[in-house]
Order: sequence, then C-alpha cells, then structure tokens
Amino acid sequence: QVQLVESGGGLVQAGGSLRLSCAASGRTFGTYGVGWFRQAPGKERVFVATINWGGASTYYADSVKGRFTISRDNAKNTVYLQMNSLKPGDTAVYYCAARAGSSAATAESQYNYWGQGTQVTVSS
Repeated sequence: QVQLVESGGGLVQAGGSLRLSCAASGRTFGTYGVGWFRQAPGKERVFVATINWGGASTYYADSVKGRFTISRDNAKNTVYLQMNSLKPGDTAVYYCAARAGSSAATAESQYNYWGQGTQVTVSS
C-alpha cells in the first residue's frame, strides 16, 4: 500500500513558478512509476506529466511541455513537479498518482494509488 500526499500548491501570478511535491509512504516507492494529473473546474481530470521508477524516462502533455519538469528523489520518497511560466489555464487541482508498474504511464487507469490533490491558482 502506498499513500501519497501532495503539497506546494497556492496562488501565483501569471508567469510565476511553483514546485509541487508528492511525498509517499512505503519502502518500495522507488520501484513505482509516478504521474501528475490535473482537474480544472468543470472539466475532466487530465494527464500532465509522468516519470518512470528511476527518473530516466519522462513524458509531458503538449500543453505543459517546455514549462513543467517532473523529477524524483527516491531516497526521499518524493516526486516533484516544477512549474514555470504559469498561465491562468494551468489553474486546477493537481493530483499525483503511483503505479505498481515501474514505467511511466499517461492513462489514469494505469495508476493504483492517488493523492488528495493540491490547488494551484494562476491569476492574470
């Protein structure tokens, strides 16, 4: 069983930056693939970024490519999402998710564990 806790959300002006953290319990977290997803008000949850167990493979949604960076520190059981050049369209609740498979994955159905989410609001 893996428990995930997101942090680092908040209110930021357009053009600003935030770093989200996803802290995990469980000694085997380093073997899990991890993803970030987001859900804007009135919309479905969508894929943002994903990273494989070792950090060598990452994938991003086109909407965030070049602005967001996913990384992980397995010694700290933590995955990060660095968000730069934020836009009002990035406003959403951001969720991290972990999957028992070690590879990166872009579909929600491939994930076994989810955090409660952290709110990111970008003002214009």
